Amino acid sequence: MKRIKVLAMAMMMLLPTAMFAGEADTTGAKVEFSAGADLVSSYVWRGSRVTGASFQPAVGISYAGFSLGAWGSSDFKNMINEADFTLGYEIGGFSACVTDYFGPYVDTVAPKYFESKAHIMEATVGFDFASVTEKFPLSIAVNTNFLNDLDEEDEERYSTYIELGYPVTAGDVELAFALGLTPAKGMYSDNLNVVNISIKGSKVIKVTDEFSLPVFSQVVLNPYTESIYMIFGLSL
Repeated sequence: MKRIKVLAMAMMMLLPTAMFAGEADTTGAKVEFSAGADLVSSYVWRGSRVTGASFQPAVGISYAGFSLGAWGSSDFKNMINEADFTLGYEIGGFSACVTDYFGPYVDTVAPKYFESKAHIMEATVGFDFASVTEKFPLSIAVNTNFLNDLDEEDEERYSTYIELGYPVTAGDVELAFALGLTPAKGMYSDNLNVVNISIKGSKVIKVTDEFSLPVFSQVVLNPYTESIYMIFGLSL
């Protein structure tokens, strides 16, 4: 528990320290805030269904490539809550971050936030080729758990998930194609397997001259579990 408390405090303190320590060398950089929320018909993550219809708010702050974000999800039926915090850095097309996951995947009853085993920590590195050429906007991200990814014998599994993404614009619809796989046995599958093939379409529906509503639909296929999901969402 003490380790989680220290880690949470460090994540909250590290970003402002990094921001202002480098202020003299970041001409033109400024602190930016973001906030929003999605309302989804079901919460599907990396090819697996987590909960049913959910409300998913997010808030973030960024400066000179550094970012600190918070994302959550609460379903309407069982009131299962998730709260994730991500500390990251991006330069050019390269990005790296650490995410603290706290949520319904934890195999305990109503876990408390400062219980050490109620958290899974993940490291991510990625690269977006659109930074090199806009004609090839492929992105790749490698995500590996490094803390509390435990099996039934409480041994660390270090589950890894690799995803390729490719965006396409078709008229007024933004399409996002994704292919996700895991290279070894872990929380996603029992071996090397493709666990996520998805297509997401997003568009903005004009309601009035002063109000528009961003919506999206997504189909997700998990070849490993032979499951398929259709998702609809609203962005606020």
